[in-house]
Amino acid sequence: MKSKFLRILLAAAVMVTVSATAQTGTSNTPAGSAAQPANSLPSAPGMASAAPSTGTKVGTININEAIFGSNEGRKEIEALQKKFEPKQTELKAQNDELDGLKKQFQTQSDKLNDDAKASLQKQIESKQKSFDRLVQDAQEDFGTQQQDIAKKILQKMAPLIVKYSQENGFGVIVDTSKPWPESPVLWWGEAVDITKPVVDAYNVQSGVPAPAAPTSGAAKPPATKPTTGTTASKPATPAAPKSN
Repeated sequence: MKSKFLRILLAAAVMVTVSATAQTGTSNTPAGSAAQPANSLPSAPGMASAAPSTGTKVGTININEAIFGSNEGRKEIEALQKKFEPKQTELKAQNDELDGLKKQFQTQSDKLNDDAKASLQKQIESKQKSFDRLVQDAQEDFGTQQQDIAKKILQKMAPLIVKYSQENGFGVIVDTSKPWPESPVLWWGEAVDITKPVVDAYNVQSGVPAPAAPTSGAAKPPATKPTTGTTASKPATPAAPKSN
């Protein structure tokens, strides 16, 4: 599914989930329990109620990468993409039809009388509005279901994040899902990032095997794999996500 429409649909849907999973409070609430705007994930059980840590280190985690870089997250998002393939095919057909009408208008408008030209233009405008509305509905539906996946996984992953942090001497964990200035984190070093070890531990806990590698031409999961945890410094500026 390499169509332009597929990329637009999935990219827009991903942004819905990223914005919902990538926010944490700036108070003493441990990172990983999302802030509570109207459409964001609720606080995961076991986070805010965890026993106080005696550690002093500050660590980071990319919650979005942790969720969708886990075997369970990858498996769930691939299944969701598969579910939406019929809708993608349907909308791609409508998009192709609309493109055909636009090309017809461009090449034949000077040969049509005023009534025929106005009729074709009205048909294009009507189909464009209908198509845009259907795409928006599909994006919202995909985003809602993807957010449900993130919520389910985060509720199980949150206690593990707390446990790992306490056992490794961390007093504070901050979420780096969003770059500065959307996030208050200006810069961090990858040596303090716990995304990969949390994902590795969660994969063991969940027992979900890694999904098979996608075949050529198949849609890729819209989330990146967790970072490798090397010691190179990592600026919190917009950049292409790194994968393992």
